[in-house]
Amino acid sequence: MKLCFPTNGHAGLVESIGEHFGRTPTYTIYDIESHDVKVIENSSEHMGGIGYPPEIMKKEKVDVLICRGLGKRALGMFVDYGIDVYIGATGTVENSLSDYKNMKLKKATFSDSCIEHKFGDHNKGSCHH
Repeated sequence: MKLCFPTNGHAGLVESIGEHFGRTPTYTIYDIESHDVKVIENSSEHMGGIGYPPEIMKKEKVDVLICRGLGKRALGMFVDYGIDVYIGATGTVENSLSDYKNMKLKKATFSDSCIEHKFGDHNKGSCHH
């Protein structure tokens, strides 16, 4: 099973989790069975490339996305691709992996996804990961 974490760089398991999953510079992919770690660039439209992050993760055969939070549209794309999403990730990939294994993260639903992407505006249902 492959887990994907939106990250701020190339440090693998000790890299910090990105604030906005679609705009992080990298994605760190961890294979639970083999313990392999792969860091890929975010080549999506958000970063001036092609496609959307869920498409990148589908291509990489990711089973689970672990992030701080995400919007309804993105969650819908992950659902369509059969990729489970868990929210509440903080700290490093290693911290978030431990939280996932210990069932401390929440499986994302449409009711707890972000309404819009304006960080910090808690009163309007916007992203405040």
